[in-house]
Parts: sequence; structure tokens; C-alpha cells
Amino acid sequence: MSDRIFVYGTLMRGFDHPMSKLLASGADFLGEASCRGRLYMVAHYPGLLHATAESDIVYGDLFRMRDPDKLLAVLDDYDGIGPAEEQPTLYLRELLPVTSGDGTVTQAWTYIYNRPVIETKRIVSGRFLQGG
Repeated sequence: MSDRIFVYGTLMRGFDHPMSKLLASGADFLGEASCRGRLYMVAHYPGLLHATAESDIVYGDLFRMRDPDKLLAVLDDYDGIGPAEEQPTLYLRELLPVTSGDGTVTQAWTYIYNRPVIETKRIVSGRFLQGG
């Protein structure tokens, strides 16, 4: 199991949310990173879908979790993927290759949006905090 997690939305540093603070307190920030994917504005939060083109990149933060089992259980519940959740779940958690700022590629847990999106709500920049 990987101890790395890549976040691209409300769990990022600089986002004033209790879960981003929980992640920051239970993991070490390794740096800004990116992964292949497409980012969409779902509601007040984003959803990442798998890439369909080479140019599809999503930017976020990479962390090393100190207690992955415990932290992932809480984050899974937050992201609506617990066993008691309505199906299909809102997100799926998958291991994806993530590229650090120095070019190093590592496998990290990432939450993939698991419902239909409206194409016009795509965040083309791949950066949630910049909005577009």
C-alpha cells in the first residue's frame, strides 16, 4: 500500500476546510505535483476524471501520510466512498502515477470522480484554486 496521496481540490494546502487541515496534520507535504487527468467543477468542489489526451493534466499537492490506513478511512468517508454509501459512489480511490516538481514519478492515492460531468464545467487549466 502506498503512503502517498495526491489531492487536487478541497484537501489542498491553502484551502480553509477542516479536512485539508486534518490531512496537513496527519501527513507531510512533499510538494506540488501533477497527474494525467481532466478536472471538472462538480459543485463547490472539483472532480478528476481519467485523461483522454496527452495534454490532460491536473495539478495539486502530494503528501506522505504518517498512518495511511487511519487517514484514508477518514478521507474515504469524506469523499463518499465508504461501504454504506449510495451506489455508484461519488468517488473512487485509485493509485495513479503522479509527477513531482522535480520530475520524479511515484504512485499515489487519488480520488477519481465517479459520476457524469457537464463538459462545459471543465477546469481547463487543471488548477482548482485558480478556477479556470
